[in-house]
Amino acid sequence: MVKKQEGLFCRSKRLVFLTAGLIGLTFLSLTLSAQYQGKIEGFIYDMAGNPLEKAEVIIVSQMSTSINYRLVTDKNGHFIQIGLRPGFYLVEVRKTGFSPKSLEVKVSIAEVTKIEVRLEKAEEIVEPKLSEADRLFLQGNKFYSEQNYDQAILSYQEAIKLNPQHWAFHFNLGLAYKRKGENEKALHSFRQAQSLNPESFSANKELGESLAKQGNFNEALGFYEKAVALNPEDVDTLYNLGICLINLGDPEKALPYFEKAISLNQNYPDAYYQLGTINISLNRVPEAINYLETFLKLASPNDPKIETAKQLLSYLKKEGLNFP
Repeated sequence: MVKKQEGLFCRSKRLVFLTAGLIGLTFLSLTLSAQYQGKIEGFIYDMAGNPLEKAEVIIVSQMSTSINYRLVTDKNGHFIQIGLRPGFYLVEVRKTGFSPKSLEVKVSIAEVTKIEVRLEKAEEIVEPKLSEADRLFLQGNKFYSEQNYDQAILSYQEAIKLNPQHWAFHFNLGLAYKRKGENEKALHSFRQAQSLNPESFSANKELGESLAKQGNFNEALGFYEKAVALNPEDVDTLYNLGICLINLGDPEKALPYFEKAISLNQNYPDAYYQLGTINISLNRVPEAINYLETFLKLASPNDPKIETAKQLLSYLKKEGLNFP
């Protein structure tokens, strides 16, 4: 029986980009950088299919709200943003006289993510409220990027009062609560966001993580599975789904998720550790030894699992060791 794994749920890791220090490498650096970036291109229409000129398009990274872009559509309702790091982005579209619309889109390496958005006419009384809600939301994002989470929470709450049906308002409120360690409130906000946008990868992932932190692995499982279905290349979600299955007493079912994680990121020490312990339980000694040795090569010096891994390896390598 695999013991309950605690404290292993991963936060998304920010990508770190290094710039070349030599002038002679500048062109090569830019070329390689472009290969690892993507684009969002789209068209904005009204409900009759007419292009909307001068519609405002705001693109905000789900990795960091400080990464955001503001665009305006041309006479054909067209816009394009290049140089985007791979990941998920919130795209907010606004135009005077229309109800704003938001959607979550995935940007992949060296690919163009194409979207089409149709805006509905807004009632004159409702429109000012929606515009103020958007302003408060963006203000909250600014506070969040400055790590002023108390003020961010206040801004998001005011935005929700004006427009309670906007899933991203609830989602970012959950992120701010999460940063403050207010897990119950974060869980409530992520649950609201997911109910308003069930197809959001980020909402499903964060809701699964919040539930897992509370030990509610049965409910967390469904949201992790949904998140993996929406984005099967997110290594942290694959890993956390595997941990969830271990805690539900099904380590063998967790195996392919850890294997997928290391196929996407060969330098993921925690996944190797889990693969090692699972293969021990399955009596696959050579595989277990290989995974644990790889874990020790990759693990940071202060990783608390190092001593356990060494003890397991010592035991597995004893001469004549046989499992029943």
